[in-house]
Amino acid sequence: MIVDDDMMVREVLGLLAADAGFAVAAFEDGESALEAIAAATSDCPGIILVDMQMPGISGDSFARLLRSACGAGTKLLAMSGTEVPPDRISAFDGFLLKPFSMDDVLAALESAPQAPAPVSDVDSALNRTIYDSFANGMPADQLAKLYALSLDDADARIELMRQAVDADDQEAYRRAAHSIKGGCGMVGATELAKLASTMEEEGFSTVDNKGPLQQFLAASAKLRRILDALRK
Repeated sequence: MIVDDDMMVREVLGLLAADAGFAVAAFEDGESALEAIAAATSDCPGIILVDMQMPGISGDSFARLLRSACGAGTKLLAMSGTEVPPDRISAFDGFLLKPFSMDDVLAALESAPQAPAPVSDVDSALNRTIYDSFANGMPADQLAKLYALSLDDADARIELMRQAVDADDQEAYRRAAHSIKGGCGMVGATELAKLASTMEEEGFSTVDNKGPLQQFLAASAKLRRILDALRK
């Protein structure tokens, strides 16, 4: 996946990556990339190249959302036409200075640190004891419906929270977060319940008022893929 607001950069990198044997998807901003990941029924991209200077969400904030959505299996590479201080790319696995070749990309991947994996994506997102209890007590189609209803409800409440931010209504924001926390906790969606709990406690800030909502939706999309994989 290539995320860059410059059309020519997207086209050139796309051609280079395709010529090297990669399947390529390109997006002009972080929001559209996250939406595509959330809507995808397949696995996340193995590699995501991210420009560091884009309108909207970018930089380490964007990298953290991508990590939440895709987990440790995706390599995140920052790219820029100028050097970037290390503290601004700490959430990425590597950095590429434009212009670069596909050999530079492969070299960056080889030198990227291996992410520690004491806890799997499944274990961090889903309480398997609760999930298995439901799975042992109901048919597969009913189980799927239960989790779909729960996640659909949570995502709908996130939209209410987005509206609360626009209306500067902290009480409505916290009330919706509280409902999400309870509903997700009941079905063992532990990561989502934790995110909702934080949003309830902290409310929304004037600096990054939509970031936590995007993080939640990315984590929700990841849990949907995990549930789909468990049913196969």
